[in-house]
Amino acid sequence: MLHVRNQGAPLPAARATVADPTPAVTDAPSEVKPRDPYFDNAKYLAIVLVAVGHAWTPLRDDSRAASALYLFVYTFHMPAFILLAGYFSRGFTGRPAQLKRLISGIGVPYVIFEVAYILFKRWGDDDPDYPFSILDPYYVTWFLIALFVWRFTSPVWRIVRWPLPVALGVAAVAAVSPHLGDDLNIQRVLQFLPFFVLGLLLRGEHFARVRRPEVRAAAVPVLVAALATAYWVVPRVDHSWFYRTHSAQEMGAPWWAGVTTTFALTGCGLALTLCFLAWVPARRTWFTSLGAGTIYGYLLHGFIAKGSRWWDWYAADWVNSPAGRVVVTLIGAAVITVLCTAPVRRVFRFLVEPSMDWAFRQEALRADHHPAPSGWSKAR
Repeated sequence: MLHVRNQGAPLPAARATVADPTPAVTDAPSEVKPRDPYFDNAKYLAIVLVAVGHAWTPLRDDSRAASALYLFVYTFHMPAFILLAGYFSRGFTGRPAQLKRLISGIGVPYVIFEVAYILFKRWGDDDPDYPFSILDPYYVTWFLIALFVWRFTSPVWRIVRWPLPVALGVAAVAAVSPHLGDDLNIQRVLQFLPFFVLGLLLRGEHFARVRRPEVRAAAVPVLVAALATAYWVVPRVDHSWFYRTHSAQEMGAPWWAGVTTTFALTGCGLALTLCFLAWVPARRTWFTSLGAGTIYGYLLHGFIAKGSRWWDWYAADWVNSPAGRVVVTLIGAAVITVLCTAPVRRVFRFLVEPSMDWAFRQEALRADHHPAPSGWSKAR
């Protein structure tokens, strides 16, 4: 979710977006390393799964197979996205230039799209009294506020002795804390935290190991078993567990179920994320350049996803046939693909990546001339 050297119409390499806050740097601050197509491929494929999952939401009640696919994808699509976001946050130390990007690249777009989605809700769903609330993220905007919190706390995880166990503990405690409230969608922020912290801990060689032939071969039966398990789970488990938005008590379950479910979903999410990453192509493909625009696709596709439900696009008889579900899947993938393209990014850049230079003291930013740490291992 950051700018790449795009095939066709290049974009400024120095500007970065949500999942990749700082360009890779060498010892010379002015030199920018070429991007690894593997990560752009991974980000594009992950955002396609996000969009397809949203497209399947209205189909769950009428098809056990569609519901199983939905649970399967929801087990790992956001964990994969969040792990990559953590990996590209390794260099965040809170320097002035990084704080500027945090505010202008995440904080301000959050406010912009939160307001835009509420206005869209009022108009599109004929709900003119729906309240504005910056503290209550609407639909897809939760990821921006979550990423703001995760990235802002990145330096803390650098000094913690056992960052991943602590993050897992935080997630488990959140899952049994019914009084946290809904502000900032804090349940999701805390319950998904382990994936972000794990991303902070990873290095490039870890992704290389995941792509080894034996890992790819092992991933196939794991994915097949996960699909079969999802089909079995459909009538037995409330889908809401996979959203991580409520505590166990709020779900009508005992507190210990929150702990066990947190560990189970985290383990399953990690296993399927590794399987997903194992099969992401490492070479440059036709969709590699689209990995630079995934934050655009993510923020913009929600308007189409919500509108399709409010305006009864799923009411047509053909939609609830097997062929119709395939068509809906293809439409979801096509829409998110278009929204990640360079022309769309040029049109909406002022909303997704506002410059905001006027709001910051330039002398402080000029003084911040040291390159960001190139990786977690060097920062430790």
